[in-house]
Order: sequence, then C-alpha cells, then structure tokens
Amino acid sequence: MCGVFGVVMPRGAGSVASGDQSAAALASLGLFALQHRGQESAGVAVSDGEQLMLYKDLGMIASVLDERRLPSLRGELAIAHCRYSTTGSTVWENAQPTFRLGPRRALAIGHNGNLVNTRELLGQLAGGRGRLPASTDTELLTALLADEPAADTVDALIRVLPRVRGAYSLVILDERRVIGVRDPHGFRPLVLGRLPVASSADGAVAPGLWGDSDDEAPGSGWVLSSETTGLDIVGAEFVRDVEPGEIVVLEAGRPPRSVRFAPATPALCVFELIYFARPDSYLEGRNLYEARRRMGEELAGEHPAETDLVMPVPDTGAPAAAGYAEASGIPYREGLVRNRYTGRTFIQPSQTMRHRGVTLKLNPLREVVRGKRLTVVDDSIVRGTTTKQIVALLRRAGAAEVHVRISAPPIYHPCFYGIDTQVETELIAATQSIDEIRDFVGADSLGYLSIRGVLAALDLPYDRFCFACFDGNYPEPVPYDTASRKFLLEEEGMLAGRG
Repeated sequence: MCGVFGVVMPRGAGSVASGDQSAAALASLGLFALQHRGQESAGVAVSDGEQLMLYKDLGMIASVLDERRLPSLRGELAIAHCRYSTTGSTVWENAQPTFRLGPRRALAIGHNGNLVNTRELLGQLAGGRGRLPASTDTELLTALLADEPAADTVDALIRVLPRVRGAYSLVILDERRVIGVRDPHGFRPLVLGRLPVASSADGAVAPGLWGDSDDEAPGSGWVLSSETTGLDIVGAEFVRDVEPGEIVVLEAGRPPRSVRFAPATPALCVFELIYFARPDSYLEGRNLYEARRRMGEELAGEHPAETDLVMPVPDTGAPAAAGYAEASGIPYREGLVRNRYTGRTFIQPSQTMRHRGVTLKLNPLREVVRGKRLTVVDDSIVRGTTTKQIVALLRRAGAAEVHVRISAPPIYHPCFYGIDTQVETELIAATQSIDEIRDFVGADSLGYLSIRGVLAALDLPYDRFCFACFDGNYPEPVPYDTASRKFLLEEEGMLAGRG
C-alpha cells in the first residue's frame, strides 16, 4: 500500500500549525499519521531550491526519521514515504523516496500503488540497456522521468505517464516544486490540503486565511497526503481530492496548478474503505468509521447469529462490530486485547512474520469470553491464518461457540494494484468453499458481507470503485505474466552491477 506525503512550506510564516519550521520535520510528522500503510521502511527528501537531499532506511518511521537526522535536511519543500512492498525485496535500496539525477533534472519520488506493465517499461529505459540501483517499479518510473528529454518536469510527466499502466499515487520533488499525481483510475487515494500562513502570538490563525476567497493567497503552504489524517496532524485544511488523471503542481508562494494528463475513469480500491485507510480518514466524502459501522449493520441483517456477545478483532474490526451489535441488539464487549507495540500482520512481508505477529499481538479476556457464545467480527479474511489463530485463542479461553462474521466479501482474486496478494493460491477463498474455510478456521459458523451490502453501507454506486479482488472485474487489464512477478526486476538482471 504505502503512505506518501508532500509539503510546500508557507512563505513568510513565522510558524505553521504544527509549530515546526522545517519541511522535513513537517513531512515526517505527516507521515506518522500514515504509518499503518507501510512498516518496512521510511524516508524523506527535501529541496532548498537548488539541490535535493534524501535520507531513508529500513524500519518504522520513529526509528528512521528521528530528531538526530532531520535538522540536516533543510529546505522549504519535502516529500516523505513509508513502504509496504508489492514490487521488490525488503532491502535498503528499495526504500523510498527514490532519487535520480538525470541529464535535465533531479527527481525524488514516493509511490503508492503498483504498476502492471513493468516489463514493457523496462524496454523503454535507455533502449532496454538501462540499469537500476533498486528493484522496484518506482525506481523504473523515476529513471524514465529523469531521463525524459522534455525540459520541464511537468512536461516529462505528460509524456511518460500515458505509457504507464496500473496504480500510482505519486508525490514528486524536483528542485523547486512538489507535484502530486494520481493515475486515471484513482486506485489509491491522494488529498490536497492547505497550511496556514502564520500564527499570532497566542497561537490563533490570522483572520481570513481559511476563507474561500483566500484559495490563492500567495503565502499559503500546501500539503499532499495519502489520507486526510495526514492533513489533520500537521494542522492543514482539507481542500479536495487529487482527481484521477490529474497532476497538481505546488510551488512556494503560488496557488496550486492543475494539469490533466488523462481522462478520469474512477475506480478507487474499495479495500481502502473496508480495511486499509484509518477509520478517522475521509474517502469519497465518507467518514470511514461510520462507513464501517454501517457495514456491520448490513452484516447483521445478512448473517444473524444467536449469541451472547458481539466482539471485534482489534482494532480494524471494531467499527463493524459496533454496527453489528447495534443492529442485532446483542451486547458489545471487548474480548481480545491487542499489544499496541506490534504492527499489522496482514502487511508483514513473509508468512513466518505474519504468523509470529498474530501470536504476539492478541490476548483473550478470559473472564469475558468464558462460557459465552461469541459473534466475532473482523474486516476480512485473506489467507485465513490470522482468523484460525484467533478462533483457537478464544476456544482455549473457554468460549462456548465462536461465530465469525466478516464485514467484506470473500477475496477470490489477487490484487495487482498495490496489495501484496498477487498469487491467487495465497487467497483461501480462491481455493476453498465457505464451508471449507469455516472448517479451516475452526468456527461454528462463518458469514461474509455481500458486495451489495458494502455498497448499501457506502451509499455510493458500484462504478466508483475497484472490486476486482472480490469479483474479478479488473479496471486496468493485467498482463498474463504479472502474477508472481513481485521480483521481476531482480529476476531480469536489471539491477546496476548485474549482468
């Protein structure tokens, strides 16, 4: 998935809402609100108007972008990235932002999404003879843009992006601009926000800065973020979504400039609303906590259960569990305690790490579950390993019955647009029936929310979203050899120093 963030600092600002004058520090702060989107590496790139500087490393944001390193990264422009790998191994070279010094421009890029025509693009890099310092599709895209002979970065984007297929929400940094880009389908979210110009001595924002007539105020600062929570943490006001097929150009002291490079054919990943994005974020004008709560209400109508308690799998199952309890009239209780110092098991890069993460992060409340019939609500079952272990934990704690309810449809098909499920055989619903999944996880019953139920909860039409992982209708055609090609660039020997 990944989280991306970009910032152009206000001109003439004594301070901004965060109280920090460093673009690198503000970008890092915004990235903290996106940590859930990627836990493998983090990085920040800055520009002082003349040159780019970059720091990145493997690890969580707090350990990579700490106060010892940020003061040396000076400039008014910055982008930041946290990584969840869908192309390339988890190594330092593949951390982002990427950087490339081309014959006409220096570029740093943070990318959320996944390209599907990587092999085709490889042939376009230096006539097929190019070499890359890393094995990600982002590195390839950075090389194509940096080497493009167009004199201007925006012109280079207009020339290169029509050849690029797949999912990409980008933050791009050159010497004097931060640029946001969203692919024509808008698979992954990207929002634009505005920073206040300055604060008064008592911390109040100067009058008029947030009025509609101030949209083009010359001193305003600007922010790009994968989610609205990134805007909230730095004190920025939400302006709008970056549209599918749009380039948004941000420069210090100037209003944003919009350039359309392709017609919009919206297909936002519905899994963003079901699971990935934070519940306090807004997508498609919907608060995700409320959307997920309504999914729980729909789930209770589709798959009722005669039980004593409704309980969530923390933390992502909580909104849907609350909705299920409200609609069913069954009491809601917390029956599992989560260790807050473990990450999301779904986005760990190996099955061994996923398994270890599940056993470390959850512990049952025995006094709550002992002797009770439980309705256990979660947002999804991908591989089935997490659910199986949760059911086993609850049975060992003395639960009389465990009825599993999932506030999403079964995931039958792989994702090629930014979720690391590119191999169909990894998906339990692709190989087993609902009854077989129930037996595998050890539940007394199992029920999934239908696609119709998801749409009813969102109160939005089907054609606004990508439901490919649920129904196999891929908005962007996927080449037959894309599956299982997470390590394509490594296999092709395209890395610098390899034959």
